[in-house]
Amino acid sequence: MQKLRRHEAPAPIAAPRLLGRRSQLPRILVRIYVAVAVLVTGMAIATGAFHYFADGRASWSDAFHMTLITVTTVGYGEAVPLDSFGMRLLAGLVALLGFGTITFLFTSLSVFFLENDLDYTLRRRRMEKQVRKLQGHYIVCGFGRVGRNVATELMNTNRHFVAIDIEEARFTDNQERFPGLLWLHGDASDDDHLAAANISEAKGVFAVTGDDSRNLMIVITAKQLNPDVRVVARSQEVRNIQKMTKAGADAIVSPDFTGGMRIASAMVRPQVVNFLDEMLKSENRLRVEEVPVPENFPDTLLERIKLRSLEYVLLAVREERDWVFNPGKDYTLRRGQAIIIMSSPAGRQELELLLAELSEG
Repeated sequence: MQKLRRHEAPAPIAAPRLLGRRSQLPRILVRIYVAVAVLVTGMAIATGAFHYFADGRASWSDAFHMTLITVTTVGYGEAVPLDSFGMRLLAGLVALLGFGTITFLFTSLSVFFLENDLDYTLRRRRMEKQVRKLQGHYIVCGFGRVGRNVATELMNTNRHFVAIDIEEARFTDNQERFPGLLWLHGDASDDDHLAAANISEAKGVFAVTGDDSRNLMIVITAKQLNPDVRVVARSQEVRNIQKMTKAGADAIVSPDFTGGMRIASAMVRPQVVNFLDEMLKSENRLRVEEVPVPENFPDTLLERIKLRSLEYVLLAVREERDWVFNPGKDYTLRRGQAIIIMSSPAGRQELELLLAELSEG
């Protein structure tokens, strides 16, 4: 495994981009700008022509009025006398040009508004179709500051997720930060929204809104829809932690408590904190990861398993209630245990694939 490098931020991993047609809105806008330019230019030329050929019998106001009623085909009356073939020909050409340009302009405007709505609808349908295909993904309920930080960690470690929030602007304002983001607009405590996020196939749910009562409802709803899903909840008030635990939350994080622990750690164990910070900044996106041993995994000695790689390092094995740190080659790995490794995203996936192959073989 490569060494951690100081002050190097991880390269962002783009989430899967939405597939579909390219938006036609820029092309339609160009058509609208061209139509407006042609209309304004044509009216200016027509006004000058009517004034010139009237030989002083019409003012500029009359000439402009004549242009307006000719272009719009209103026909209130001739503000400029059309007593010659040339004047009538001019009026006919202005009418044809103006009517055609106005028709083209309003058609383009109609297409613009319809395309905008249609493009949004199609993107939403494509996104919902992608969500229904997800398996082993995570659902981030609440896309505020905490939710976006959770989403960043999931994205950097190549984990698929769906975000839910009642404020749609939080998604549109962060499209550049999360390219291809899959999201649903609504209240995450609603059964329908969690079901639309495919909670039956989800691996975990983050209840991280800024409202403890809503997070509590998300925990209850998620556990009702999928009792096996792991739920991690955010609690603003320490006194609400017990309530969320009784509701079924598997883990609860209090920002005040966690922040206090971090401040204390920075004082009493600064090098450990510095190491963890540098690990997060590494260009390899190294993490301390947990890889569960599959249920159908046969009892196997570590010496028969490739648990050393350039992409990960074995740290410990979690048994039922005990930890085995740096286990030796004679240690027997069993189903239901969890392997703790320091790894890149690719290393985690490599080990998961290895354990799956041994389980099937």
